[in-house]
Amino acid sequence: MPDLRRTVSFAAGLYGNRVAYAYHGYLRRDPMSLLHLRPGRDNPYAIYRGMPGFGPTRIGNWVTTSHHLCNAVLRDRRFGVRAADLTAARATDEFDMSFLDMDPPDHTRLRRLAQPAFSPKQMAGYRPRIERTVDELLDRVAGAPDFDLVSAYAAPLPIGVITDLLGVPDADADRFAQYGTVIAGALDGVRSLTHAARLQAANRELRALFESLFELRRREPADDVVSRIVAAEGDRIQPREMVPMCNLLLVAGFETTVNLVGNAVNALLDHPEQWEALCADPAALAGAAVEETLRYDPPVQRTARCALEDVDLEGHPVRRGQYVITLIGAANRDPEAFPQPDVFDIHRVPTADHLAFSSGIHYCVGQPLARLEAEIALRRLAERMPRLRRAGPLRRRISSIVRGPIRLPVRVEARALSATR
Repeated sequence: MPDLRRTVSFAAGLYGNRVAYAYHGYLRRDPMSLLHLRPGRDNPYAIYRGMPGFGPTRIGNWVTTSHHLCNAVLRDRRFGVRAADLTAARATDEFDMSFLDMDPPDHTRLRRLAQPAFSPKQMAGYRPRIERTVDELLDRVAGAPDFDLVSAYAAPLPIGVITDLLGVPDADADRFAQYGTVIAGALDGVRSLTHAARLQAANRELRALFESLFELRRREPADDVVSRIVAAEGDRIQPREMVPMCNLLLVAGFETTVNLVGNAVNALLDHPEQWEALCADPAALAGAAVEETLRYDPPVQRTARCALEDVDLEGHPVRRGQYVITLIGAANRDPEAFPQPDVFDIHRVPTADHLAFSSGIHYCVGQPLARLEAEIALRRLAERMPRLRRAGPLRRRISSIVRGPIRLPVRVEARALSATR
């Protein structure tokens, strides 16, 4: 009976939230509610344009679309990722995202443990593996009349790389892609009882996988991240922190790249002249195409920070315990930071740093790997498939935080297919 009551209470809250979003979004035109609905998934940028640079939300927090304010909040140590009185609850949080959900000193301690895996020296070592994987994936689809860019290319590339980096043996790319979709989709709230069940199942399966891998690496250490985590157990990381750390590195390690590559190809196909420019000089422009995609259509659309004390934010009184939602997708199109912000231009000369990987102490630890994977993926795609075209409608993820296609059908005109290696 207690379990039934909890289920009924959870379902009531879940569907109550959905009704509230629909009411406040469609009837009251509340922009933050609209971002949780189809209009926000289809085109959040149209909603951002109608929002003030800084203003209140309907539930008593604050939201900003300003590049300057977003950057200031993300860098300000008077803000944290969670309210101080919630810190004690983190240990029992079923959906613990490790140091992503921590403030110093725990954040600093765990981030330092993960950081060496993404050093410049490590990146140089990963490049041949990434290039080899990219060419193998393109070889598989070279003769196909059409294929799904996400499941055939954008997803298996980073999944293969991050599971190899962690030391996960015989990783099933399709299974890990499902884990990523389910967990990333829960970042802005569980959508249904079915979603909740899938999320719990994914967590159970990942916990079992990593605990088994911990046992293996205690007996047989290897040159991988899990071995380094096991070696630090009890000193720099506690046993209860090990699975969340691996979950974060695994999911963040491929979800960002999957959506970055998908968003980049989608934007390039929407702008044929940009795609042609990239194909004319892939080596010179692939990196620029990645950076412009990160600005124009970033994989992560927003994050939030909680005031740890009363803060005067350029005349705005933010009280202790209030959150400031930093709309990264809006900040990256702030006309005060970027001229012609709604124009996708891979030749753009940067006038400000985009915030796609956040800012401050939570600047994405895995961003060097995501950038490297995406740059190689775009360069080789442009070199080998310059006549890439759409083959059907794009289908997006059901999320207002993580933005990217879950399906992007494409085709290549056979006469233009290049097998140059």
